[in-house]
Amino acid sequence: MRRFVLAAAAILALALPGSAQTSTQPQVFTSHDMNQQLTGLVAKAKAAGISGTILGDYGTHIVQLSVRTKDGQVEIHAHYSDVMIVTEGHATLITGGTVVDPHPGANGETRGKSITGGKSQVVHVGDILQIPAGVPHQLLVPAGTTYTSIVIKVRQ
Repeated sequence: MRRFVLAAAAILALALPGSAQTSTQPQVFTSHDMNQQLTGLVAKAKAAGISGTILGDYGTHIVQLSVRTKDGQVEIHAHYSDVMIVTEGHATLITGGTVVDPHPGANGETRGKSITGGKSQVVHVGDILQIPAGVPHQLLVPAGTTYTSIVIKVRQ
């Protein structure tokens, strides 16, 4: 299933419109290459709680690998919508609601401690999440587990 999800994500990334900044040619992110990168990212995430890498920046969108081993902060992206494809583990996604202790982050983003009044949904391997710009969201990762995803950040 993991290989299928990774291959599907690569196809999705290539299908998105964009003028490449890092490359003017189509790219294929093979499951082999991504799995090699994930090995190192998982080790970093176990130490820091989160790790990731940018696979490509194409002007209109960015393709990333993301690994979490602990809960994330609340995020509100001013300039990006997120498309996430869950490739390993599961997490609770909270969206909407009110951000507790909001503070400014980089690139016009807002961060926070938690969300009150949001909608909670458990997400699993193979699920595709689409979070519009401006929507508060947070991923809660069960203790002792690893959650990985392919993230496509679409510029608004």
